[in-house]
Amino acid sequence: MKRITILINCKDKQGIIASVTTFIQQQGGNIVYIDQHVDREDAMFFMRLECEFSKSTFVTENFESLFSDKMGAEFNMNWYLFDSDVKPKMALFVSKYEHCLYDILSRYSANELDVEIPLIISNHPDLEHIAQNFNIPYYYIKVTKENKQTAEDLQMKLLAEYKIDFIVLARYMQIISSKLIEEYQNKIINIHHSFLPAFPGAKPYHSAFQRGVKIIGATSHYVTEDLDEGPIIEQDITRVTHTNTIKDFILKGKDLEKIVLSRAIKLHTKHKVMVYKNKTVVFI
Repeated sequence: MKRITILINCKDKQGIIASVTTFIQQQGGNIVYIDQHVDREDAMFFMRLECEFSKSTFVTENFESLFSDKMGAEFNMNWYLFDSDVKPKMALFVSKYEHCLYDILSRYSANELDVEIPLIISNHPDLEHIAQNFNIPYYYIKVTKENKQTAEDLQMKLLAEYKIDFIVLARYMQIISSKLIEEYQNKIINIHHSFLPAFPGAKPYHSAFQRGVKIIGATSHYVTEDLDEGPIIEQDITRVTHTNTIKDFILKGKDLEKIVLSRAIKLHTKHKVMVYKNKTVVFI
């Protein structure tokens, strides 16, 4: 069977679900998953469907053309179709922190992530040995104030060469340029602690420890030009007490970052996230 996922959003209007499901049935498809959401404030409709078709009769291009002419035009839809047989290609950007990189590559090796990882890009050489252990090409591209534009041009050349679909910043400690963000809009996933904006700077866990915080969190989001303010994909927290040390805080934070980032990657690759304005609709 050929399995496809369709994401739809448009202005809310009576009859969308009935029309789409009838269309799929008429094309010989069987819907195996369907979920929808209406944003009441903006009267926006969101829907995610997974459908199965006979491989012998289903032609993606024909289906897309018919869907666009009949459904897309009638409801003025934004819609996206994804083939389950096609694994998205994910590039990893890293610096010196290794915990997220190890976690992602371990999950990848265990077939937990339905992706391909053609390359790893870093502004430091420190983690190349990890890439070698997993037989993934590692590109060290030094980034300074003086060469930042040249470095990013080289990064974009590599991304195009490897036909990358989306990027994960696995603790990449550089600000991404607007050029790269525009090229991969809502396709660059970042992870960071959730102390922002209360505890900014190089040692947020130390600052939080001194304030006696009771929870530690991590946030994964799509990258926008507004630093750390993009649409949120996934978050989680864990509790801490006065008995915990700064080292405990940091270890708990790293664990959360790994878990939250892996969840965000899975949600993205399974096409369960839709971005609207600066927030997300996440289908579970």
